[in-house]
Amino acid sequence: MKNPASVVIRLAAASCLLGMLSNANAAPVSPEDRYIAARDAAIAKISKLYDAKKDDEAEKAEKAAGPDLFAQMKAILAEPDRKGFGPAKLNLDAYSKGDQGFGLLDGLRYDSLVGENGEKAGENGADGKYVEPKSHIIVTTQSLLERWLRGHKDWWGKNTADVKNVSPQTATALKEEAFYTQAISTDAAVINFNELPIAKPTSATLAVAMLSGRTQDTAPEAADEVFVSALANGKAYVAYSTIKPKVEIPACLAIKADYNKKAEKAGDDLNSNRIGKKAYDKLPDFRQQGEDAYKKCFTQRAPQQPSFAEATRQAQVLLAEAIEK
Repeated sequence: MKNPASVVIRLAAASCLLGMLSNANAAPVSPEDRYIAARDAAIAKISKLYDAKKDDEAEKAEKAAGPDLFAQMKAILAEPDRKGFGPAKLNLDAYSKGDQGFGLLDGLRYDSLVGENGEKAGENGADGKYVEPKSHIIVTTQSLLERWLRGHKDWWGKNTADVKNVSPQTATALKEEAFYTQAISTDAAVINFNELPIAKPTSATLAVAMLSGRTQDTAPEAADEVFVSALANGKAYVAYSTIKPKVEIPACLAIKADYNKKAEKAGDDLNSNRIGKKAYDKLPDFRQQGEDAYKKCFTQRAPQQPSFAEATRQAQVLLAEAIEK
């Protein structure tokens, strides 16, 4: 008759051996997985503190989380410094859902040392106003970008008729306004006026550029920024910069102004009882028609402007700064 105790011991030993073999065969946790796990844990902890109105504790937790996440990202990317740009920073502005700057593209960000007028960035200029960096470069891995895109496919809610979410397909997303609005630190929506015909660097598998502006309401009256993105050697690069001269098309602005006059007249007619509410409601949305006509006009006419060629040149230079280091 077998000794019950010996049977238990053998079973325990077998179980332990199976556990060891299972652990040995398990895939090791990647540096990217560790970063995402640490980031999500920090977000959960800090969001809970803010929800509990423990702002002081939340701010301390933010300060504690930042250096560790930054160190992990630096190790993942192993990116050198860039001439004309300051030291790398973690491209993460907020840890609490709902805060401005929450959900930015995971990566490192480099800010230029000068502003658009050539003054030192990060301090007040000759006019007493704070000098913003002229250019910014964000670097991440292609796999982190793809993971971020999957996480943002419903970032602005599902089935939204008036807001378009980011595409989960990288090549499509890098041409979309929603991608840049969500990926970078901004308090305004990014508007894509035109694609810019840049040359793809030899090291890149994909490169795109667009002529842009930002808005919190209607389309801006001029395009004053360029955005460039590229995939190269397993990494993704996103860069943006103000440009001079701006690209402006007065004829397109005149079209928009005409529609706005129609909208104003309709409002005046309603307020003066020249038309009733029922008739007013049947009128088209003149302001939206003006916005659509303005952007269409701009897109068609911009490539013929001398400033468009200069914007393309500046975008090409920015892309080289981002990729070639």
